[in-house]
Parts: sequence; structure tokens; C-alpha cells
Amino acid sequence: MGSRSGIKSYRLSFNFYITPGVQWLIFATFAVFFLQVLIWVYAGQIPHYKLLLWFGLVPAGVIPGLRIWQPFTYLFFHAPDNFLHVLFNMFMLWMFGRELELVWGKARFIRYYFLTGVGAGLIEVLVKTLPMSWGRAPSYIPTIGASGAIFGIFAACAILFPDREVGIFLLPIRMSMRSFVLLLAGLEFFVPLLLRSAGDNVSHVCHLGGMLVGYLFLRRGSFLYGFRNTLSDWQYKRNRRRFEVYMKRKDPPSRPDNWVN
Repeated sequence: MGSRSGIKSYRLSFNFYITPGVQWLIFATFAVFFLQVLIWVYAGQIPHYKLLLWFGLVPAGVIPGLRIWQPFTYLFFHAPDNFLHVLFNMFMLWMFGRELELVWGKARFIRYYFLTGVGAGLIEVLVKTLPMSWGRAPSYIPTIGASGAIFGIFAACAILFPDREVGIFLLPIRMSMRSFVLLLAGLEFFVPLLLRSAGDNVSHVCHLGGMLVGYLFLRRGSFLYGFRNTLSDWQYKRNRRRFEVYMKRKDPPSRPDNWVN
């Protein structure tokens, strides 16, 4: 719609400075969440639980059951009776993930998101299946949620923006991003020890796993850091050779009659 001369034209936008990779992840996660809600409401809790046994992260389903897709799919599933669960995860993804995507770009950010999320899931499976070596029954309790990847994003922000100030919700406290992430790591480590008898239905191992994978991947001198750079160098050399081969090609020009369809 045009505007009359002398009157400014404004475009209403609802993206809230969201980056495309973060937008895609939030859209996919909420789409899966609303599908869960529909199954929960109209089909019942048992069909929904069977869905989680297939697409949640079930330790006994990944290693003995060979459901190798679960370390990927569990990131998009959340508790259908707890909207704050998915809302908080997506809010943290929007708040901290968009800055990483602005620095890295969409493709690299999404790769890092799945790297930390899948890595956290594999650590969770490893910790839960180790007791099988001592004769204990495998765990069939599904783990769901994007928190492993979110904690990986926290670790990346602490490494890339260590002095960025962060405010604590509802408290007049501000601290650096590095201190904020160290505080989260401490809480994730000590809270399970304090609540060992009661439990809180939170996978602290998955949270710490995502943070650990992100730290090892980005910290200079670590194995994952060196492996990442080696892979990047190999990709760069491969693309460079392809470009050189393409530039050396001297194909004869096509005949004019070949231009006609």
C-alpha cells in the first residue's frame, strides 16, 4: 500500500530481532509441542507415552534398541502438561542463540545446536546404561527437552562474550556471562546431591553434558577444537581444489543453434 507525500511509512514486524536459524528451531519445537498436546488431549496419556518411547531419549531404546534417531528427536519434545518447560527453553534460545547466530551464521549455529544437544543426549545414555554392566536393569524412562543444547549455547556465550553483563530474573543482580554460566554449572552439579532422596525430575546430567560438549568443542587446545579445525581445513582444501579444476577447464563455446530450445 502506497503512502501520501510527506507521510512516513512504517512496516510492522513481529520478529523481535530473531535470526533465521533460531526462528526455524523455535517453529519446529513449538510445532512438535502442539502435536504432543493434541495427542495428549484427544488420544490420552498412554498413546503419548508410547510416542515418547519412540522419539524421546530412552537409554534402553538407544543402545539395546538401536533407535539411533532418539538423540536428535528428543530435543524437540517437551512436557505437554507444562507449557513453561518449552516456553523457558525457547525464550533462552531466542535470548542467547541469536547473538551466536549473528557471529557464526545460520548453518554453523544450527550445527553447534545439534552437536551439543546430541552430545548431551549421548552422555545421558552412557551414564544411564553403565549400571547395566553391574547387572542392573536398563532404564526405560524417556528424557525430553532442548535443555542440553540450551546449556551448550550458554557455554558458547561464556567463551565468546565472557564479560557481557547478565541480569538475574526478579533479582537486582548483574554479573558477567562467565560468572553466570559458572553459577549454572555449580547449581546443576550440587542440586542433585542435595535432592538425592527426593529428586526433581530434571536431567542434570544432560544439562552438564551439553555444557561440557560445547566447552570442549570451542576451547582452544582441546581434542574437539583440533578435530573441528582439521575438518574445516580439509573442507577448505577440497573446495579449493574443485575451484581450481573448474577454472582450468576450457570448454569450447556451444554452437548458436544449441541455444534454441
